[in-house]
Amino acid sequence: MKMLKKFYIIILAISIAVFTSCELSGGESLNGASTNSISDDLSRGELPQAISGILSDMRERLNTQIDVQSIFGREYYYFTSSDPRFEGDVVIGNLDNNTFYTTAPWGSRYAAIKDINLTLTGLENTTSDFSNEEILATRGVLNTLKAHELLMVANNQYTNGIRLDVSDPDNLGPFVTYQEALTAIDELLREAATDLSNGGSSYPFELSTGYPATLMSFLEFNKGLNARVEAYRGNYPNVISLLNDSFMNMNESLDKGVYHVFSLSGADIPNPLYLALNQVSNVRVAHSSFVDDALPMDSRLNKVVLRDNPAEASGLVGEYDVFIYESNVDRIPIMRNEELILLYAEANMSINPAEAEMAINTIRNAANLDDYSGALTPEALEDEILFQRRYSLFGEGHRWVDMRRFNRLSELPNDRAGDTVPEAVPIPANENE
Repeated sequence: MKMLKKFYIIILAISIAVFTSCELSGGESLNGASTNSISDDLSRGELPQAISGILSDMRERLNTQIDVQSIFGREYYYFTSSDPRFEGDVVIGNLDNNTFYTTAPWGSRYAAIKDINLTLTGLENTTSDFSNEEILATRGVLNTLKAHELLMVANNQYTNGIRLDVSDPDNLGPFVTYQEALTAIDELLREAATDLSNGGSSYPFELSTGYPATLMSFLEFNKGLNARVEAYRGNYPNVISLLNDSFMNMNESLDKGVYHVFSLSGADIPNPLYLALNQVSNVRVAHSSFVDDALPMDSRLNKVVLRDNPAEASGLVGEYDVFIYESNVDRIPIMRNEELILLYAEANMSINPAEAEMAINTIRNAANLDDYSGALTPEALEDEILFQRRYSLFGEGHRWVDMRRFNRLSELPNDRAGDTVPEAVPIPANENE
């Protein structure tokens, strides 16, 4: 039995109960409900339960994926006594196709996708009194979330490819290339945007507090996510158009955005990326270059804190704790205004460098830095944008992807002889093609 099938049925039933207990009230209890009750005929009472189950699954093993991507991007190291493979396999770049850092993100992302597929099928088969607008709104939200999860898988697997068609666990679709995956994700987001545009003004369910409060603001999230995809594809005119319809705003908080939320109540989970300062056996330490390369007075250096004593493991040393999250209930971003502004700068760096400079200065000034004073050539602006993305999006899963898409992985540092930065995570061993 393939790994995709293993995760699907179990996780949906568990996550519906878990996430609903802390995020929603007044919904129908699904104690003992089978996935067939959702996919065969989705009821109005089951819909919020299914949605909350999806949002819960989207958080599963998020820490593993972000940790691995951040190590690949040489943003930080993760030293943990429970598993030395973080400073071994992952830093060395000699990746096992049958261990947790390969299988856990893959299985968790596809579990969420399966939840979404089951709910979409139930929406098609429903006999409940949903209006046409409610169906469109729900479908638009679900397909936007599905596109996000597919992109998470694609960014990990890169040239190794992903499966797009996983609706039937007994008859999985073929692997497709990274570019084919991005094309399909773009199409899915555009279809979802059409549904959201015609879905009325409000959700027919509740979303967690980390998500946009209105359906139209969720559409703006959809556009921002699509802008990210189009930037990966190099379709910069499309990026600009999409960003103009997104929640990007040069005059609003850079932290405005969409987030995974956590709590200590009920059966919910805490933020898995939070660690207290100065721990000994379980630490995330910034790569020394993050501090060494920073510009004087850059306020984004507050994302790391000097340790009382350096941490060391397997010949790797870290003097600064990563402290992006200051409590175990802090939110983890899915997308922030800061990223969108930097995407806008990137999209304009060749066609309108003055506009790119304006966006760059928005980020620099917010970080307590003076205006950009370098050349307005595409090459110089690319360097500057990647530098700003490095500090603005530190530890959010972007650096490795950014350096890879600009063919600059070789510029990332290796602190030990034999360490390398891989360009892709292997396909899990039991995902036979």
